[in-house]
Formats: sequence, structure tokens, C-alpha cells
Amino acid sequence: MLTLTTLTSLALDVDTVNMQSRASRPYHHGNLRETLVEAGVQLARSGGPDAVVLRAVSRQAGVSHNAAYRHFADHDELLAAVAARCMAELAHLMAERTRAVRVRDPVRRAQARLEAIGRAYVAFAVSEPGWFRTAFSGHRAGPADEVARPDDDPYALLSARLDELVEVGALPAERRPGAEQAAWSMVHGLSSLLLDGPLRDLSPAEREHATRSALAVVGRGL
Repeated sequence: MLTLTTLTSLALDVDTVNMQSRASRPYHHGNLRETLVEAGVQLARSGGPDAVVLRAVSRQAGVSHNAAYRHFADHDELLAAVAARCMAELAHLMAERTRAVRVRDPVRRAQARLEAIGRAYVAFAVSEPGWFRTAFSGHRAGPADEVARPDDDPYALLSARLDELVEVGALPAERRPGAEQAAWSMVHGLSSLLLDGPLRDLSPAEREHATRSALAVVGRGL
């Protein structure tokens, strides 16, 4: 005859077996790859590219190390995906600052938009150093689905602003070729100096002066 104690014991044994069975099955997640990338982005924000490692990302996402390997062949592939996402964050800030420009005159508006994305670039480097370093960590060659859309690509946004200058007559068409490289080099160089170079100890007022001066040089050069 089965007693209440026996039945309870049997129920517990069944639950234990079911738990062990579930634990032995491969982890399933509806969108595990995206979860892993998001975990990598979180780690990059606080620790830069060195923090984006498969074991740490797997732990952050709550999955096994082997589960991560089903979506990323190696560390470089994971870091490429995270770097692309960090680059997109930079682009989103640049686009946001562009939309915030409220100037009626077409020439002044085009110039203000170019300045806005330059300022956004510097602000991103200073306020999100982990993401900035990861975005430019050199791991950009991700799989096909990591190819940046125009709205996620800072270079494409810069090109659009320079094209706008040509359209409104503020930049001669013959001086347009190669302008991206010159403008990008100036702003990226300043950002790197403020973040990791000899300008990192500037006060906010000094940083603002350096930013204004660099953007003025870009404007005069164009």
C-alpha cells in the first residue's frame, strides 16, 4: 500500500529526473545570437574590447560556453559583431544630433549639421569610451548580417552631410572627393587624443575649445 510519504517521495524523484533531463538537453533560445551580442555590448560599454570574450558573454547571457560557439566561430567573430553594434550606437547619436538642428537658411543648416555630427563624434568618445574603443578595435569584418545599414554607418552619415554642402553651394563640387577622409581624420584624431592621449586631462571648457577649433579648421578647409 502506498502511503502519503511514499507518493511524495516518488513525485520528488520524478521532478528530479525531469530537471536532470532538461539540463542534459542543448540550451534553446529563440534569438540567442542577438542575446549574446547584446551581452557583449554591455560588457564593452564598461570594459572596452578586452571585456568581450566568449566565456564572459556566455555567462552574461546565462548560457553555456558551447552554446555561444553555435553562433560565433571564435572570439574575433563575436567581437566583430559587437564592434558593428557599437559603431551603430555612434551613428545613432550623430543622426540624433543632426535631427536636432533647427536652422532655416540652407547653407547655415548644412554647415550646422556637419558641425553637429562632428560634436556627436567627440561626445561619444568622451562619454562612452568603452563603446568607442570597441567600435574601432579593428574587428569590423563580421558576417553578412552585420553589414551596416546607412543609418548605422557614421561614414555614410558624414558623406551625406558633405553632399548636402555641395547641394546648397557651400562646398565646390571639385573639392568634394576625399573630403570624408580629411574630416574624419581630424575629428577622430581629436577624439583619440581626448580619450587616450595627452589631451585626456583637459577641463570641459578646454575640451570645448579644442573641439570648436578642430571643427573650425575642418570648415575652413572645406
